[in-house]
Amino acid sequence: MNTLLGGEPGNPGFGALLRHWRTNRRMTQLDLANEAGISARHLSFLETGRSQPSREMVQLLAGMLNVPLADRNTLLVRAGYAPVYGARPLDSSEFDHVRRALDFTLRQQEPFPALVIDGFHNIVMRNDASRRVFEVFRGPLPPQQTLNALRTIFDPAGLRPYVENWDEIAECMMQGVQRHIAETGNEALVKLREELLAYPGVPSHFRAVAALPLDPPIINLKLRKGDLGLSFFSTVSFLGRTRDLTLQDLKVECFFPADAATESFCRRLASMPDAIAV
Repeated sequence: MNTLLGGEPGNPGFGALLRHWRTNRRMTQLDLANEAGISARHLSFLETGRSQPSREMVQLLAGMLNVPLADRNTLLVRAGYAPVYGARPLDSSEFDHVRRALDFTLRQQEPFPALVIDGFHNIVMRNDASRRVFEVFRGPLPPQQTLNALRTIFDPAGLRPYVENWDEIAECMMQGVQRHIAETGNEALVKLREELLAYPGVPSHFRAVAALPLDPPIINLKLRKGDLGLSFFSTVSFLGRTRDLTLQDLKVECFFPADAATESFCRRLASMPDAIAV
């Protein structure tokens, strides 16, 4: 048997991965075959390893299933082909125009916080407001220190002591990680999840994938230090039509004030950053 098709224990082949993505997308073989314009019999042969897919067929099925680029590379490799999607560093000259666009978005969000986060939840860009606002609570950080959005919420040395609704926020963030892992099986995210679950006081039920409550309809990030209380909701946006792993995984999270007091504080902090202390 061709091990690239049939796979080995712990290293699923193309057919097994294709079946995983099809079931993950809740499609039957007939559904996917109709979408791709092939016979259900041929699709069945691809999933069982009886047929060898062409490179074009791998790309077609991956596109029909909306498979992330990194996992499309894996499908290609398991089918016996070279990966085609690269992962250039964000600071490469090819992405100058992308960084300008991201920087523009961050500046437009002032005086409210905004972050650019990569696929592993590292903060790769942020605006001045994010420094001003969040450092009121956790204090200043070294300029070159890499921050991870998940760690800063779960780590008692980060923002966690100041998040008034920590259980609610942390569970929502963990569920997002769990769903991503369930979909992709990304080993780096599995390692990060285990690190987060090992922090003191993290409830054991965070390990399970579960439905979140329907109310409230939006979860605000509520921060408190002494008499100061701030409340933010956030929006998340992604780059469109990307063909690079780095760009596909980037997201921009913009924080907006959820009440008048938070808006007023952010505007005052921006106008006289050295005059406001808590």
